[in-house]
Amino acid sequence: MAPIIVLDGGPIFYAQRRIGAGGRRFDCYKFRSMVPDAERILGEICSRDPTAQSQCEQNRKLDDDPRVTYVGRFLRKSSLEELPQLWNVIKGDMSLVGPRLIVDEEVERYGRYIGKYLSRRPGLTGLWQVHGRHCVDYRRRVAMDVWYAKHVSLSLDLVLLVQTIAVVLNGRGV
Repeated sequence: MAPIIVLDGGPIFYAQRRIGAGGRRFDCYKFRSMVPDAERILGEICSRDPTAQSQCEQNRKLDDDPRVTYVGRFLRKSSLEELPQLWNVIKGDMSLVGPRLIVDEEVERYGRYIGKYLSRRPGLTGLWQVHGRHCVDYRRRVAMDVWYAKHVSLSLDLVLLVQTIAVVLNGRGV
C-alpha cells in the first residue's frame, strides 16, 4: 500500500493537528489521500468558485474534490486511509469509537455543545461514520456527536464497531 501512495508524489503519511478530549491537541495520522499542499489548493479553488466556497463553508469538504489522488479515492472508499489512526488509539489520543475528529476552525460550530464534544476522546469510528458521512450536513453531524457523548455505553460502542465493519465491507465510504 505505502509504495503506491508515493507514486502520486509526496509523503506516505499525513498528520493534522486535531482536538481531543479536554481540548488537548494532538497530531492525527492518516495515509495521504490528497495531493501535497492540498490546503493551499483548496483556498485557490474556493477563491475562484463560489459553489466550492459554499460547500466548504457548509460541510468543510468538497463534493468530487479534485485534490484527492487516484490512490486516495481507493483509500477513502475503503476507509484504509484511517488505518494509521490506530497509532493514535494506542497512544491514547483517540478511542476506537467516539465523536468525529475536529480541527480548531470547527470548534465554533459546536457552540454551547462543545463541552459535550470535549468530554470524550474522538473515535476512529462513530455515529457520523456509520450513519452520516457525506450525506449529512454539519449541523446534523454536531447533533450526532452530542447525542453520542450523552449516551455513550459499551453496548452502543459494540454496535457501532459492528456497523463500521459492514459500512467498510459494503464500500459506503466517503
